[in-house]
Amino acid sequence: MSAPPRQQELAEAIDRRLPQTQCTQCGYPGCMDYAQAIAAGEADINQCPPGGEVSIHALARLLARPAKPLNPQNGRHQPLRLAFIREEDCIGCKLCIAACPVDCIIGAAKLMHTVIAEDCSGCELCLPVCPTDCIELVEPPPDHGKSGQPSRWPEFSRQQVEKSRERAQHKRRRLADAAAERERQRRRRLGDGESGDAAQSEILAALQRKQHAPPPSSS
Repeated sequence: MSAPPRQQELAEAIDRRLPQTQCTQCGYPGCMDYAQAIAAGEADINQCPPGGEVSIHALARLLARPAKPLNPQNGRHQPLRLAFIREEDCIGCKLCIAACPVDCIIGAAKLMHTVIAEDCSGCELCLPVCPTDCIELVEPPPDHGKSGQPSRWPEFSRQQVEKSRERAQHKRRRLADAAAERERQRRRRLGDGESGDAAQSEILAALQRKQHAPPPSSS
């Protein structure tokens, strides 16, 4: 069920005040999910560690609420660090690609992967899934976030924030479309199987009728 128009508009305004790291530290699958929860009164404004005080104060002003400290249960605000893959240790399992919410890791199965540093949001979600621990966090280059228009958050330019939002939304749509297609194929296979079973049952029934039919009269 979609949110009421006003609530959805509020969620979008809240989302614009989140850094779009998509890190899930807020307790929700992504920034928009957290924004929708705030708009619905189901989450507080102090659950985003990457946004820190910047997001908290921006949300407090938007919602006319008092600002409050970051909830320590969600983590603490830390300087941005970017994912880096030691390619000599990478086995090409693609688990990090699946885990990355902004599609900033490229590679192919059984071939080494690499992180596009400019697009990395520092979410850290790729770390726990790596079976060879070949991903580490590194300091961003000095010019990271400096090119383009500044955003609310000094670690990211406005262009990077918008790109993270768009890439996250695109990935979620792509995964949803793929899941829907798999379900259609499953239903199609199931339907074909049912059709085949029905046809086979009809043939067996016809054979049984033939076997039990009385012999034709000789007259």
